[in-house]
Amino acid sequence: MSSPSEPPPPQKPARGGAPDVRGMLLALGVLLVIALVGVGGLRSCSFAPGGPVIDPNAVPVTDVGATFTDFAKASVFPLRVPAVPAGWKPNSTDRGAVTGGGSAVRAGYVTPDGRYLRLVQSDAAEENLLAAEAGGPVGGRGTIDAAGLTWVEYGVPDGEPFRIATLPGTPTVRLLITGSGTDDEFRALAEATVKATPLAPGAEQN
Repeated sequence: MSSPSEPPPPQKPARGGAPDVRGMLLALGVLLVIALVGVGGLRSCSFAPGGPVIDPNAVPVTDVGATFTDFAKASVFPLRVPAVPAGWKPNSTDRGAVTGGGSAVRAGYVTPDGRYLRLVQSDAAEENLLAAEAGGPVGGRGTIDAAGLTWVEYGVPDGEPFRIATLPGTPTVRLLITGSGTDDEFRALAEATVKATPLAPGAEQN
């Protein structure tokens, strides 16, 4: 029997192994949920050597014809609505002023293979249009013929091309096509645009 003055015997420390294992399992569960969410978010867009690839089934679809008909009412130059190949999805349209003068009307398309092309129609000077669409300095790459027009190609190494051509006639209208589409897809959009019947601008609709 110990005397009152003796200290109590040392207590055996509580085992902490079980709570640590439970904590680790919970942490792994949270990480698994985050990983699954991330994979789901990437399903609509992946990357390929030729540029970003978009899931065609995950993009919104817009009526370019109806939108451009409305845009034409306020336009000072005629607009064209290309009859794009079957399976292409028009997913965006907009218009706006170009710094330095003029305006631009845009339409975006997603091809069945998930490539993206943007068509821009503008009355702006070529250098101003290029600056507005490229968002920074780009160098010339030469020319390419398509749809009966000579297109000047601009871009940065390994970047998407910006191809610009001027339509014949007055007023001056320039076309710019850019995006991750192939050369064949570029030519298809160029042909469809040039062949389209122009919508009369606002001043000619009265």
